Amino acid sequence: MGIRTAILGYGRSGSSLHAGPIEKHDDFDMIAACDIDPARRDRAVERFGCTVYEDYHRMLDEEALDLVVIVTRSHQHCEMTCDCLAAGVNVLVTKPWAVNEAEARRMTDAAATSKGMLLPWLPARWGGDLARLRQLLDEGAIGNVFLVRRAVCSFATRCDWQTERRCGGGYLLNWGPHIVDPPVVLLGSPVRSVYGRMKQTINPGDTEDVFFAVMTLENGAIIQAEYTVAVESLPGWFIQGDRGTIVVRDGAIKVYKKTPAQPDDPTNYGSMRGTDEDVFEEAIEGSRYGDEFQIYAEVAQALRGERPYPVTPEDALELSRVLDAIRISSEEDRVVEL
Repeated sequence: MGIRTAILGYGRSGSSLHAGPIEKHDDFDMIAACDIDPARRDRAVERFGCTVYEDYHRMLDEEALDLVVIVTRSHQHCEMTCDCLAAGVNVLVTKPWAVNEAEARRMTDAAATSKGMLLPWLPARWGGDLARLRQLLDEGAIGNVFLVRRAVCSFATRCDWQTERRCGGGYLLNWGPHIVDPPVVLLGSPVRSVYGRMKQTINPGDTEDVFFAVMTLENGAIIQAEYTVAVESLPGWFIQGDRGTIVVRDGAIKVYKKTPAQPDDPTNYGSMRGTDEDVFEEAIEGSRYGDEFQIYAEVAQALRGERPYPVTPEDALELSRVLDAIRISSEEDRVVEL
């Protein structure tokens, strides 16, 4: 018998991003699925032959589970996670794992007193772009990095719960884990201060579909992260160092290496630009949001005690603090110190 697993929330993400790798991975056995929608429960039975539930409390009472994967609406994550941990079950909770810092602290506190492990789902940390960029920065490809710009653009609307604040919707929580967290991981320094702006533009509902944040890190580097509404996309990454620039766009990475000249005549601005430049381009391997099968392999290793899970509850708590700071900065029109 493998890791006895249940999915709590068998919707679009639960039935694909999570059920897919669980189905393919020999280390996991799908024992149960829980969803309030009877049609989704029927699909889970047809696919896995598992027991299904409408009430997750009943599932926790009746099933001997090793792992519950929580893929419900964002405002439900905290209570469900704490209930599963109280039952002594390991929990993998999708992003955003909490809607604010207070919920995140409640979850980490619950994990500290539970026999179960708390595993935050931050798949962009396994992204092919982040992995390659870390290699290039470790090699000193563009010298000392002082500014990282990370952007995602779209020009489409949605009309589901993600547009409703009461459900934990909004693009800051939905996209922040993909856009804010990876640059901080890349530069390896905590966020010191945040200036943020949020705006509702083309989506219905009552929450933002655009956010913009400027974060200053403890090491002095600056990150600019944004999700914006635009027909034409910005580069996904634009990384500036004192010896060059890295640009990531449409699955390709381009590295410009340059050493600026230091002319004798300080008024000779043209030659101060330098002339030696080395440029190379390559395709990025793997998804920018990680390989779900690989992530679940590392979940299995963590649950078997073979290696630590790469994302700790403290990592996710720190991200919640930063996302809160972006929201507070926008609402109060000020820089927020962390």
